[in-house]
Amino acid sequence: MSTGALPLTRPRDADETTVGQPVRCQQFVKSYDRAAGKALDQVDLSVDPGTVTVLLGPSGCGKTTLLRCIAGLETPTAGRLSIGDQDVTGIAAEDRGVAMVFQNYALYPNKTVQANIEFPLRMARVPKAERRERASRIATLLKIDGLLERRPAQLSGGQRQRVGIGRALVRRPSVLLMDEPFSNLDAELRVAMRAELLALQRQLGMTVVFVTHDQVEAMSLADQLVVMRAGRIEQAGTPEEIYGDPATEFVASFVGDMNILPVSLPFTGIEQPGAHSFGIRPENLRLGPGTEPDLRWTGTVLMSELHGRDRMVHIDLAGHRTRMRLPAQAPPTGDIPVHVSRQDIHYFTSDGRRCR
Repeated sequence: MSTGALPLTRPRDADETTVGQPVRCQQFVKSYDRAAGKALDQVDLSVDPGTVTVLLGPSGCGKTTLLRCIAGLETPTAGRLSIGDQDVTGIAAEDRGVAMVFQNYALYPNKTVQANIEFPLRMARVPKAERRERASRIATLLKIDGLLERRPAQLSGGQRQRVGIGRALVRRPSVLLMDEPFSNLDAELRVAMRAELLALQRQLGMTVVFVTHDQVEAMSLADQLVVMRAGRIEQAGTPEEIYGDPATEFVASFVGDMNILPVSLPFTGIEQPGAHSFGIRPENLRLGPGTEPDLRWTGTVLMSELHGRDRMVHIDLAGHRTRMRLPAQAPPTGDIPVHVSRQDIHYFTSDGRRCR
């Protein structure tokens, strides 16, 4: 039975506020069977208290498995987990002081909004008056206090998601885990919900671990961004660090759609020892002949995508499809001169690591 939040066995006092706790995963391994390989492979992760850590990566990379291991819904094959100063590796999910918001809203259709939010407190035998007071306070915080007598079928998608978040927050968890909670919402509502979540997190001081495959969502929410691939952490850091100084080709291309090109491309001037490939962000590839220090060549326009104030122009560069971001004026056509400043080039070794 899914409630959208893990049960609470030891409720806090009614006037106690949320205090985010640090989370640390050490050498996490998760194996289901030999044929499937390792879902998690020697994962080390530290989450500072009162911050938002976003796990980002493609489907199957292990981000949801890692989240479920923190929640206690999965048991790691090996490794250690601490929340605050307590080792919770062998502690049941309901005793970890965490709450989880799922991708599907998992609301009880026959219960009112009030009853849905109160449910984990009811299971924990919290007195009725306190349940009502805490649910009312959370509903006001989430701006759904006028919906408490409605049932889920009478709510919009955004309202249902707020109820799911409220049911988790009413427990005053030290750690809030969120598994792609906005993926069922339309684009405009997703943006609004991200802003509301971030404001709420700052207000309450929660520790949040958030899973997504959407890089825009990840960049907008994260204090710490963790990029995962094939059960491992490729890189962890601030969004600025991940975007500006990607540690691998995978990170470079997954976050920000960097163009990755071979150093054998027909132009002169590559003098980076050990470089096998180089990367250019679409916004750093510029139209025009450039000047002598720049790397310069000619490309052929393949197509153009209008993105509002700017457009993404796809060009053929010596047989390699390459993207460049330009202002949303009349798109270029045919053969065009392009250039990039040397300081905007990222170099990578043959095994995909950044050249240092």
